[in-house]
Amino acid sequence: MKAFEFCLPNQDNVEICLRDLKGKWVVLYFYPKDNTPGCTTEAKEFSELIDEFEKLGAIVIGISPDSPKKHSNFIEKHGLKVTLLSDEDKQVLKAYGAWGKKKMYGKEYEGVIRSTFIINPNGEIVKEYKKVKAKGHAAKVLEDLKELINS
Repeated sequence: MKAFEFCLPNQDNVEICLRDLKGKWVVLYFYPKDNTPGCTTEAKEFSELIDEFEKLGAIVIGISPDSPKKHSNFIEKHGLKVTLLSDEDKQVLKAYGAWGKKKMYGKEYEGVIRSTFIINPNGEIVKEYKKVKAKGHAAKVLEDLKELINS
């Protein structure tokens, strides 16, 4: 399946477009909110493994509805090495099915469904993860990426 094309501002307010990453593997992960426990765990784990991803020619990008300024603070506070994009109008979140109904403590609400997609160098989604648990997720994605590259 072809990945949905997008252009979004990063933590430095520089526009990043998926089409500019053609020819590279892209790990696109969607998360609810900067500086929350699960999201911090996930971002730190991806950051710890960033050299491994880069050795495979992969770029890791996190997307949430937070503003570029919040992303910048989040990166600085935790020493993150991933690129974070801001999807304040939630267009990209919705296009990837990462926005929808959630339940917490019996209440239903709309929010970010933690999801990850591996996009191959041709711009096709070759693996997707829905309703992700943050802890240990980055290592699993790295393992799957190695398999996809070597297959």
